[in-house]
Amino acid sequence: MGHATSQAEAGHSSVKPLSLLVGAVGVAYGDIGTSPLYTIKEVFVGGYGVQAGHDSVLGILSLIFWALVWVVSFKYMALVLRADNDGEGGIMALTALARRASSKYPKLQATMIVFGLFGAALFYGDSMITPAISVLSAVEGMELAFDGLDHWVVPIALIVLVGLFLIQRHGTARIGVMFGPIMVLWFVTLGVLGIHGIVQQPEVLHAVNPVWAVRFFIDHPGIGVAVLGAVVLALTGAEALYADMGHFGRKPISRAWFGLVLPALVLNYFGQGALVIENPEAVRNPFYLLAPGWALLPLIGLSTLATIIASQAVISGAFSMTLQAIQLGYIPRMYIQHTSSDAQGQIYIGAVNWALMVGVILLVLGFESSGALASAYGVAVTGTMLCTTILVASVMLLAWKWSPIIAIPILVGCLLVDGLFFAANVPKVVQGGAFPFLAGIALFILMTTWKRGKQLLVDRIDEGGLPLPIFISSIRVQPPHRVQGTAVFLTARPDAVPHALLHNMLHNQVLHEQVVLLTVVYEDTPRVPAAQRVEVESYGEGFFRVILHFGFIDEPDVPAALKLCHLPDLDFSPMRTTYFLSRETVVSTKLAGMARWREGLFAFMLKNANGNLRFFKLPYNRVIELGTQVEM
Repeated sequence: MGHATSQAEAGHSSVKPLSLLVGAVGVAYGDIGTSPLYTIKEVFVGGYGVQAGHDSVLGILSLIFWALVWVVSFKYMALVLRADNDGEGGIMALTALARRASSKYPKLQATMIVFGLFGAALFYGDSMITPAISVLSAVEGMELAFDGLDHWVVPIALIVLVGLFLIQRHGTARIGVMFGPIMVLWFVTLGVLGIHGIVQQPEVLHAVNPVWAVRFFIDHPGIGVAVLGAVVLALTGAEALYADMGHFGRKPISRAWFGLVLPALVLNYFGQGALVIENPEAVRNPFYLLAPGWALLPLIGLSTLATIIASQAVISGAFSMTLQAIQLGYIPRMYIQHTSSDAQGQIYIGAVNWALMVGVILLVLGFESSGALASAYGVAVTGTMLCTTILVASVMLLAWKWSPIIAIPILVGCLLVDGLFFAANVPKVVQGGAFPFLAGIALFILMTTWKRGKQLLVDRIDEGGLPLPIFISSIRVQPPHRVQGTAVFLTARPDAVPHALLHNMLHNQVLHEQVVLLTVVYEDTPRVPAAQRVEVESYGEGFFRVILHFGFIDEPDVPAALKLCHLPDLDFSPMRTTYFLSRETVVSTKLAGMARWREGLFAFMLKNANGNLRFFKLPYNRVIELGTQVEM
C-alpha cells in the first residue's frame, strides 16, 4: 500500500501544491460543498416533525458536526483514502483491490464483488440526483428575490441542466481551470455568511458538544433516527473525495478538507442554525435568508455556478467509473471520446451522458423541488457509503493485515454509523427514494448479466476450440499457401485457435507469414508500466502468442502497444499488418447457463456493444471482421 501511495504522490510532484489544493477544492468538493443549500431546510420542513426551537437546533447542528467529523474526517480521510489502488480511488478501484485481497477465499471474493457492483450501480443513481437537487436548490433562491417566480424555477433549472449535458462532448478543459477559484470563493462565502449568523447568536457554538446530539435523541425518541435521513444530506459527495484521489493525490484532498472545506461548512451550518434560533420562520430557506438583502442576487449567481461545478464533477466521475467498469469486464464496450490531448482522464461517453440527462430531466419534472428530491437522495448515498465500508473492511484485514483488536472496533463503529444512516433512509423508498434504488438494482442486473454472459460465451467458444499445438502440427504436415505480411487474430483464449483464423483458412485457403494470436488482459491495477505491457512467445512455423496487459484506466491502444514488441521476426508496420476480428452472434437455447430472459438481455447488449475496432484503436483500412454464431 505504501508503495502505491508513493507512486501516486510522485506523479503529482511536478505540480505546484497550491494548484493541486485549488484543483481538489474545485473538483472533489463540489457536491459536499453545495449541501448547505438544502440540508438545514430539509431537517425542519421535510416532514420529520422537528420544531425549530433552541434545543432542537443545537441538537441538529451537533449531529451534522459529528457526522462530518466521524464519516468524512475519520472514515474517509483516515481510512478509505488509504485504500488506494496504485494511487487510484473510487468504488470500482476499491472493488478490484478487495477482489485481489480476498483471492484466497472464493466465496468472500464473490461477496466483495457483489457489494462493489451494487455500490457502483447506486453511484449512477447519485449521479442523476446530484445535478437535479443542486441546481434546483440554487435556482429556488430566485423565489426570495422576485415575487411570482415560483412557476419559473423548474424551467430555468432544466435549461441550466440541459445546457450542462450538451457541453460535455466538447470537454471541460477550458472551463475547468475556473472550477477551483470559483469553489474557493464559494467556500470563503460560506464561511463569511456563517460568521455573520454566529455573531448574532454565539450560543450555537455549544453544539460542538456531542451531549446536544445525545439529548436530541432522548428528547425525540420517535424521530431521532428518522431525522438522520436529512442529516445525511450534509455528507453527500463524500464518495467523490475518494473517486477523485487519482487526479490530485491523498494529501491535497486531505489538506483542502481540513484547511478550508470543513471549517467553511461548519461555520455555515452553525450560522444557519443561529438564524433559525433568532427567527424560526427562516427555516423556509435559511441559506439564502442568512445573506444581507443586497447580497442575495450575487449569492444566487454564485450558488448556481457552484451547483453546475458540483454537477460537472459528478458527471465526470460517472464517465471515469464507466471506463473502469468496461475494462474490468462489467459493462459492454462503449465509444469513448478523449476530450483533451494533455489529460488522459478527461473523457466523454455519449451513452452515459444522454442516459444521465434523461434521468435528471425526469427527476426535475417528477419532483419539482429540492425538498421533494431530498427524500430520494439519501438511499443512493448511504447505500454506496455502506458498500465502501464493507469493501475497506476486507482490505484492512486481508491486505493491510491490521490486527483484529484494532480493526474490528473501528469497523464496527463505521458500520454502525453507516447502518443507522441507511436505516433512516429506507422509509424514503416509498417517498421517491425507490428511483435511485431501482436504478441501482437495474444496473446491477445489467453488470452481472454482462459479466456472466461473457464468461459463458468464452466457455461455449472453447467447447469447439482446436488446441493450438494440434493446429500447428497439421500445418507442418500440409503446409498452406503463405502470403506476405503479419496477421493479428484477437482471441480471449491463449491456447486455442481463434474462429476467425479457421474461417480465414477455410474460405481464403491462405496463411500469412507471421500469425499473431493476440490476447488483451486487464489487470486489477489502474496502470501497467510500458516495460510490463507485452508478453511474446514463439511457437514456430511463424506462429506467435502475444499478451498485452493494460490497467483499468489505461487507454487500450493495441497498435501502439505492439510497437513495444521488439522481436526481429515480427514486423508490425502498418501496411504489412492485418487485424482479424470475430463478431459473435448469440443464439438462445435450452443449454444450461443463464435464465432465458438474461440470455436475451445479454444478446441485446452484445449486439449493441462497441466493437473491438474502435475500442482498441485499430486502423479502419487494415481490419477484417468475421462473424460466428454461438449457442447459449
